[in-house]
Amino acid sequence: MIDINNESGLPVDEKHLVGLARFALAALRIHPDAELSIVMVDEDTMAAYNRKFMDEEGPTDVLSFPMDELRPSPTGGEPPLGVLGDIVLCPSVTERQAVEAGRSPIKEADYLLVHGILHLVGFDHAEPTEKALMFNLNDQIIRAWEKQRGSGNG
Repeated sequence: MIDINNESGLPVDEKHLVGLARFALAALRIHPDAELSIVMVDEDTMAAYNRKFMDEEGPTDVLSFPMDELRPSPTGGEPPLGVLGDIVLCPSVTERQAVEAGRSPIKEADYLLVHGILHLVGFDHAEPTEKALMFNLNDQIIRAWEKQRGSGNG
């Protein structure tokens, strides 16, 4: 079950994000009934979360809060069921980053959502080898999502 809540005050294509989340979870072999919460917040709220949970100043783009520490199931294995956790996105930061990255705001949001999901299922980017693995998988999921939708234009 995916719960999405837009508290940011900005328009967000919630249906699109839920579809991508479902696609990413399927690609990672996480049970389709695993619980995921996606919340969009304003910059003040994100800055407060960033300070409280990451000891960093200012708003950030995405934060992930894992719950049951679900991990991708091996191919052919039973997908794990439980509570994945929460992903918090800040659409105004996402929009600014999109311009800097040369992407559309929706493509940036897609990238950040998958990034957050990967954190929820145990991926990290603290070490160079971890970073390469995580970012490559993020790119693979986004490419497959765009191919499945029949568009790379997002």
